[in-house]
Amino acid sequence: MFDVPFWLWAVFAATVVVSLVVDLLAHRSAHVIGFKEAAAWSGLWVGLALVFGAVVFLVLGGTAGTEYTTAWLLEKSLSVDNLFVFALIFAYFKVPREYQHRVLFFGVMGALVFRGIFLAAGVAVVSRFTAVLFVFAAILFYSVYKILKGEEESFDPGRSFAVRLLRRFVPVREEYAGHKFFVKEAGKRVATPLLAVVAAIEAADLIFAVDSVPAVLAVSDDTFIVYTSNAFAILGLRALYFMLSGLLDRFHYLSTGLAVILGFIGVKLILQASHKMISPSVPEIPSTVSLAVIVVILTVSVIMSLRRPEKSR
Repeated sequence: MFDVPFWLWAVFAATVVVSLVVDLLAHRSAHVIGFKEAAAWSGLWVGLALVFGAVVFLVLGGTAGTEYTTAWLLEKSLSVDNLFVFALIFAYFKVPREYQHRVLFFGVMGALVFRGIFLAAGVAVVSRFTAVLFVFAAILFYSVYKILKGEEESFDPGRSFAVRLLRRFVPVREEYAGHKFFVKEAGKRVATPLLAVVAAIEAADLIFAVDSVPAVLAVSDDTFIVYTSNAFAILGLRALYFMLSGLLDRFHYLSTGLAVILGFIGVKLILQASHKMISPSVPEIPSTVSLAVIVVILTVSVIMSLRRPEKSR
């Protein structure tokens, strides 16, 4: 674990809060977000993540900086699957394009909270029970199997636990009411479908956390590194979605690339656990190697997708 000064935590928290406020104010009026606007925001989020990574490198050292960058890039690559699910959810609920950013904004806020809880719990468990790394590796290998066999779990937005729980406690009307989450009907407060969409987004993130949390814990077991890298990756999800909206199907080799990355991380977890539990002679994979492998696999996946377009059926 790294000796993280309190002021660095404060800088991180202030950066996230200010960024969210600026983002909310910039999108306070509902409008359709085009490619140029999304690309500009995506560049901003990536820039913030890299600048913070440089600060981590300068304050905590090269090892921490490398782990942060690797974890951020890993989470960024795994979040591609989230983008497909966002598109599925928006299509299922027929969400008007001008309201989609508002939904993702609150979805991201929820994700920041839940990921923080899961990652803190994961770090605590790993620090006490190293053997759990073998379990995490098994989870990742199972995910690889599902991806390569085309047996990824289907996600039904309307039947997700969060949406069913919402409908049980709060009446949900059929029609949208602008960007409002609640309206009054016959003197009673009822939810609009927009709130159900946020619930579906949160449910989807909980599902993806099953892969994401074990993967990032293979890179680092430091709470500061794993949470800040995840947070900056999650913050850029909205802009990335709007920038790639309509182009996601073109990157058809990305799922295979992600399977390879998860398999590599699974091997890294096994070596890591074996080094600690069996023998120090068992080699570990350095973070610099992990970073290089992830960059190469993502680059090859994108290039192959563009050079070999999927044939239309």
